[in-house]
Amino acid sequence: MRIARFVARRLLQLVPVLLGVIVATFVLVRVLPGDPIRTILGPNATEVEAAAARARYGLDQPLWKQFLDYLGGLLTGDLGTSIQSGNAVAGELALRVGPTLQLVVLAVAVAVLIAVVGGIWSARRADRAADHGIRVLALIGNSVPEFWLGLVLVLVGYSMLGWFPAPSGRVDPDTNLTPITGAELIDAALTANGPAFTSALAHLALPVATLAIVVVAPLLRSVRASALEVLHSEAYTAAAAHGLRDRLLRRGYLLRSALVRLPSLAALVFGTAVGSTVLIEYVYSWQGFGQWALRGLLYRDFPVVQASVLLIAVCYVLVFLIADVVHAILDPRVKI
Repeated sequence: MRIARFVARRLLQLVPVLLGVIVATFVLVRVLPGDPIRTILGPNATEVEAAAARARYGLDQPLWKQFLDYLGGLLTGDLGTSIQSGNAVAGELALRVGPTLQLVVLAVAVAVLIAVVGGIWSARRADRAADHGIRVLALIGNSVPEFWLGLVLVLVGYSMLGWFPAPSGRVDPDTNLTPITGAELIDAALTANGPAFTSALAHLALPVATLAIVVVAPLLRSVRASALEVLHSEAYTAAAAHGLRDRLLRRGYLLRSALVRLPSLAALVFGTAVGSTVLIEYVYSWQGFGQWALRGLLYRDFPVVQASVLLIAVCYVLVFLIADVVHAILDPRVKI
């Protein structure tokens, strides 16, 4: 019940946060230099054509009227119409967000697993060659640009070894996958389409590996530092001196205590991963949320930019809410 009350309270706090994001985004995208109508129509468009386009998208109205219309649309689930494509933003967002969330969630999950295993293994061998090797590899992975790493993995995994499919989409078209959520793995599982599931998993391998390598370093360093604190603590030393089995020491003392800092850091890494997907999606022709949001920003497509920022804000708040609950479960000293 305490967790349920905490979640309900945090969800109520989401309202003013999102309202602030909505106002700030609406104002900022309109004070930037440039005219989205001219960007879309091109320099050869006449003033009559530009005025007609502004009227069609409501950009000829005063700012306060535009904001009230946008706010009213949000209350009914209408995110507006894309200036670039002329399609409903909600429909385009529904097609794009599933693949990107699938990529980010899997990559962060893989990074967390690598960080937990590698961090604890490295801490138990502190200052040895294996420990230094793990730390150097993590540093290298965190230092290389994600687009360069993606190109290298494509060159090795696809061109040289032929282990993975070409970076030309998210699933093979001949699998006849029925789209439901936009996330191919989930859609394949829901429709019991085995070939599509295998194909989607193969297409996900390199993008997930690229993103996981980029974000794993801070997680690994955090787990290693926490594990070293536990290994040097009086409680762990006393437990080991009493002859407890090594497996019990790892599970009962080391693992849980070493993971206390991980949820909050993983939430921050999740945000970093969302930003990194823009370049990764271009490398792998992913056609996801990152590419869509970037094109909207380049063309100053107001409704697309506003919807993108709002979705990212919602994801941030929900991820940190989950992180707080997991932190409280791992650390009994934290009271919800």
